[in-house]
Amino acid sequence: MRTRSLTAVSIILGAVAIVAIVVLLVVRPWEADGAAVVREAPSESATAEAALPPLVDETTHLLNDAGADAPVVVEFLDFECEACGAVYPTMEELRQKYDGEVTFAVRYFPLPGHFNSGNAAVAVEAAAQQGAFEAMYQRMFETQPAWGEAQTSAADVFRGYAQELGLDMAAYDAAIADPATLARVEQDFQAGVALGVDRTPSIFIDGERLDLQAIGDIETAIQATLE
Repeated sequence: MRTRSLTAVSIILGAVAIVAIVVLLVVRPWEADGAAVVREAPSESATAEAALPPLVDETTHLLNDAGADAPVVVEFLDFECEACGAVYPTMEELRQKYDGEVTFAVRYFPLPGHFNSGNAAVAVEAAAQQGAFEAMYQRMFETQPAWGEAQTSAADVFRGYAQELGLDMAAYDAAIADPATLARVEQDFQAGVALGVDRTPSIFIDGERLDLQAIGDIETAIQATLE
């Protein structure tokens, strides 16, 4: 598992935030199984007029479920995002530390400019259909340096991860080809846009969006909800 200094993580968070804001407001091209998809982000006025979706719904993937009354941490993430990769070890540590006290949820938010962000999200969702969301989620971040920033499809690489996890490969391939799997990823992305997400990682803690400036901000905000 990769670790970084707080300064390095802060620099990555700042740089990625600037890039994400610029590109998301224009178009959102990302790939699913090698085929580029382009969407226009809705205008601010259109987003404001629409009813806001819930931060967590019945389809949202929960990594830890601490019960109905527990604070909820929701992360909108991109598996190819360096800042998400830098935050990942901390999120894993916090999941263990606050197990039974805090619910941790994950939603897909593939960003423009990341050639395989869509491929990765679809692969994770295909694995989720076999009960392997957490395992594939972890595999993506643990291997991010091996495939991140590539300008060719990593779909075969991700299929290899599915094989290593012992998934039913016929079912996995069918899920990858099923438009409903991509639609599930798109559902999270559109919910994020409606909620004002414009970068990754975007973290909401107990309904409030965290102004993430340093890695320690995450635990500070969690502790505040538990006091």
